[in-house]
Amino acid sequence: MYKVNLRKTNIERRKLRVRKKISGTGTMPRISVFRTNKHIYAQLIDDVKGHTIASVSVEIEKNIKGKTKTELAFEAGKALAEKAKEKKIKGAVFDRNGFRFHGRVKALAEGAREGGLKL
Repeated sequence: MYKVNLRKTNIERRKLRVRKKISGTGTMPRISVFRTNKHIYAQLIDDVKGHTIASVSVEIEKNIKGKTKTELAFEAGKALAEKAKEKKIKGAVFDRNGFRFHGRVKALAEGAREGGLKL
């Protein structure tokens, strides 16, 4: 039980430390990532207005069958880049939200880069 609580507090500390340094604007929004064991969620946030510009998640994707979670995260990143292009957004600031930049979080960022979003 102690290790679970320690892990959660470490994630919260990393989240606060990163959020002090970065924020998103209308032209350069923040990509916030949330990861669970099954799904990954990402959203473009304008911190000045306090609005979510676009969002995407793996559970909304149609062709989930036969792909790994990392491949699905990559596809979600590409989908988020497409939504950003529709809103005429060329770049974004990546907020890993306390998660390590590894695995599915990294795959989402790479998918967004391949989709044409400058991170």
